[in-house]
Amino acid sequence: MTAPGGTEGTVGTVGRGARLGVDVGTVRIGLAVSDPDGLVATPVETVARATSAPPEPQAAERRGGKGPAAAEPVPVDAGTADLRRIADVVREFDVACVYVGLPRHLSGKESWSSQAVRTYAGVLAQVVAPVQVRLVDERMSTVTAHQALYASGRSGRRHRTVVDQAAAVVILQSALDAERASGARCGEPVDGSPAAGDAPTGADRGRGGPVSHGADHDVTTEATQ
Repeated sequence: MTAPGGTEGTVGTVGRGARLGVDVGTVRIGLAVSDPDGLVATPVETVARATSAPPEPQAAERRGGKGPAAAEPVPVDAGTADLRRIADVVREFDVACVYVGLPRHLSGKESWSSQAVRTYAGVLAQVVAPVQVRLVDERMSTVTAHQALYASGRSGRRHRTVVDQAAAVVILQSALDAERASGARCGEPVDGSPAAGDAPTGADRGRGGPVSHGADHDVTTEATQ
């Protein structure tokens, strides 16, 4: 069946194993992880981009108007410190699947930023293989993260240090909810990433027993400063 976000798979194919949520920014990358049963997403850390991406072209440039040519997304080096750190987190938490947020316009159309994230996710898939990497819709994730931080009592000046993690939590929790609704991985597999049935699961790698979590979810819980 087809799950939310364009998943192709069979209900009940999701194995145990932690999932990692990744919010790719031009300067920072937010990370969040789930328990092995895929119930709750919690923040992990913010990783600095080894090479900052250029700003998105202005609207007139995107429409083909006069002005400087639109910049192409910066090539991503598989050996950079940010990708190495994400690979370390994947190993540390024995991650079975990585969900990368794909930015889109509210209309659903992709943007320059979407292509930049696709490029990054493609290299990430090579770095963490054979762990599966999938792209999921991240529309409004940053807005939701800021709202949650304000609701938790954090001042706007303190958001920068944790908002990327909070956005990663929003991305991952949405993916976890979609998994439970469909019984299959959600989103779009990145080119070169193993299929759902081929990717190793936490159970395959010998994870221990289930981790118990409360029912309530807070995207700001234990955000790393």
